[in-house]
Formats: sequence, C-alpha cells, structure tokens
Amino acid sequence: MTKILNARAWFLFCAAACFSMLGWAYYKQYVDFVDPCPLCILQRIAFLWIGVVGLLAAIHGPGNTGRWIYGLLLALGGGAGMFLAGRHVWLQNLPADQVPDCGMGLNYMLDTMPVLDVLQEVLYGAGECAEVMWTFLGISIPGWALIWFSIFTLGTLGVLVISQRNKVQQ
Repeated sequence: MTKILNARAWFLFCAAACFSMLGWAYYKQYVDFVDPCPLCILQRIAFLWIGVVGLLAAIHGPGNTGRWIYGLLLALGGGAGMFLAGRHVWLQNLPADQVPDCGMGLNYMLDTMPVLDVLQEVLYGAGECAEVMWTFLGISIPGWALIWFSIFTLGTLGVLVISQRNKVQQ
C-alpha cells in the first residue's frame, strides 16, 4: 500500500509544482508584462501536460500497470519539455551575431501556416527567444524549466522503477 501512496504522492507533487509554475508564468505575463516567446508557450504546454497527467494519476491511484502508463505519459511530456527548454537555453547562449532574426508571432503563424511548418519555425528559434528577461541565481526562465523538466522526468522514472522493484521483492 505504501508503494502506491508514494507513487500517488509523487504524481500529486508533479501536478502541484506544474500548476504553481504555470501560475507564476501567467503572473509574470499579466502583472509584470513579460511576454512569452513561442518556445515559452510550448514549454507551458509541456508543463500543463505533466500537471494534468500527474493530477489524473494522483486522483486515480492506479495499480502497477496504470502507474506505468501515467508515468510514461508524464515522462513523455517531461522529455518534450527538456528538448524545448534545452533548445531555448541554447538559443539564449548564442553569440549576438548568431541569434536569428525576430520572427512572426505564434498566433499569426498558427493562423497562416501548417502546424508542422509552425513547429519547424519555432524550433529554429527567433530573436525574442534568445532574450533573457529574468534570472534567479544566474539561471534564466528556460534554464529553470530545463531543471524542472529533468526532475519530473527522472523522478518519475525513478518512482516507477522503485515501485516495480518493491513489487518484485514481495
């Protein structure tokens, strides 16, 4: 029973942390007027994915197979977030002469371009994605996002492996 509670507590922690970070991001956007770039918006979607999956898993309290399904879905969101945040950190650390030009806004791209072309354009990066708008302890917002995505992904995989190992030992 404790293994299920531990996995359930982990999923609830992931959900609470993601929703807290999303709340902070919206505070920065609407109170401090820090507009998110397209990569920031995609990272928000990854945090939302993790939060929703974590909340559903915590509420459901699944058995072993369900824990793995929820866990792998959460890790999928974490892996996508790690990729996006890693790309964003890379763009922010480019020399000034190598930073791509500012592109179109995400809403405009979604209205006028096919989705795959939008993703390609966003992942290529734009000048606004390279701008560092805020830091804490010398780490930018995408840097912190990369850290959190890594924690969620690796922590979830760890919880799944430990719960599986404990099940085998019984």
